[in-house]
Amino acid sequence: MTDAREIETDIPARLDRLPFSRFHLLVIAALGITWVLDGLEVTIVGSIGPVLQDKRTLALSSEQVGAIASCYVVGAVSGAVFFGWLTDRVGRRPLFNVTLGLYFVGVILTALSWNGWSFAAFRLLTGIGIGGGYASVNSAIDELIPARLRGRIDMIVNGSYWFGAAAGAAGSLLLLGGTLVGLDLGWRIGFGIGGVLGIFVVFLRRFVPESPRWLVTHARQQEADDTLREIEARVKRDTGRDLPEPEAKTLKLRPQPHVGLAPIFKAMFGKFRARSLLAVVLMTAQAFLFNAVFFTYGLVLATFYQVPNERTGLYILPLAAGNFLGPIVIGPLFDSIGRRKMITATYGLSGVLLIVVAALFGSGVLTAWTQTFAWMAIFFVASAAASSAYMTASEIFPLEARSLAIALFYAIGTAVGGIVAPWIFGRLIDTGQSWFVAGGYAAAAALMLAAAATELALGIDAQGQSLENVAEPLSS
Repeated sequence: MTDAREIETDIPARLDRLPFSRFHLLVIAALGITWVLDGLEVTIVGSIGPVLQDKRTLALSSEQVGAIASCYVVGAVSGAVFFGWLTDRVGRRPLFNVTLGLYFVGVILTALSWNGWSFAAFRLLTGIGIGGGYASVNSAIDELIPARLRGRIDMIVNGSYWFGAAAGAAGSLLLLGGTLVGLDLGWRIGFGIGGVLGIFVVFLRRFVPESPRWLVTHARQQEADDTLREIEARVKRDTGRDLPEPEAKTLKLRPQPHVGLAPIFKAMFGKFRARSLLAVVLMTAQAFLFNAVFFTYGLVLATFYQVPNERTGLYILPLAAGNFLGPIVIGPLFDSIGRRKMITATYGLSGVLLIVVAALFGSGVLTAWTQTFAWMAIFFVASAAASSAYMTASEIFPLEARSLAIALFYAIGTAVGGIVAPWIFGRLIDTGQSWFVAGGYAAAAALMLAAAATELALGIDAQGQSLENVAEPLSS
């Protein structure tokens, strides 16, 4: 990149010194909705798992329900990798609505499924849209939110998955009981709701600009300056006061329109190989735990506690609410106490609690409600840990590789933890043996404890630092 013209820019410093305003709220709402939609999708599938086994619907087996959950994750993984690469190449903003469009088509077609194979295929397409949005959304949010607030905002955005999960659980109570609508129509309406939300999100995202950080590192300095001036004007109008002067130093760059994969991979697996290992471990541990539990919780309730299908959402609703509160309550500590200490603590405590619950479940001393309360305690902490995994992957790599890094490590972690886990737990549940399922929970606990140890050894204290200080751009 030595042939490029050297420039000096203060864009990162100007973005980081902005006071929080309605502009930032718009960014969070318009982009964070991706996680809400994902939570909605996953919880609806978890709730309707037993319903889809009914002969009046699709007559699936427990193993098929687990396999279909894996199809969704396969789609999310493939979509994340492809669109993650594309996001770093063409920009954050163009991919917002492309991936949302794929989600919209997939979820509407899912509502029209006629058998197990069609349901699986449309879940795959829905996953591609959701997974494809992760990279562009997380990159844009980190690059637009001031450094001093980035930790807690990341935690809230990634934790908003559970707001969608709670909505999905509440919707399942209304739609799967057979009182308002028929059983076969109710689950279809549940997916249709996601499609309606997608239309609303398209409108919101029209007001989110391209990342000035991305523009300036890709040789579009004038456009970056113009975009940032518009952002500053909006923030000034929102707050009604003059903006403070930037405190950080200017950044020297040799920007180029496109950065090839070779220098990106060289950085990720050369200079930043320890960070790459950290991201893989954090992603894998949380993906295994969450996908194992939430894709199959409806089956656990039906098999071991004889909970009627239409009441599954009643147990998932408080569980999802606890998960949503975790990142909100704990999130500010990631900015004050620091990343390394908090990530280590949340992963470690989650693993210890999970071992205890696994032993209680295997012993048969839990009921449907005590099992749910136990999960609430675990996931209040574990949801903050999971959110921190995405935050870590987004923060610790150079800007030119940020989206691809998020996508790549999400894909690796999810392929290991998310695709395999639902299938394994589906088979374990089919045995009807509680100790077999408890062994699966113990394996998830071991992964969480290993992730805590890895964070303690390799974690980065990125709190309050500009993204460019945490990882210099490749064009620096």
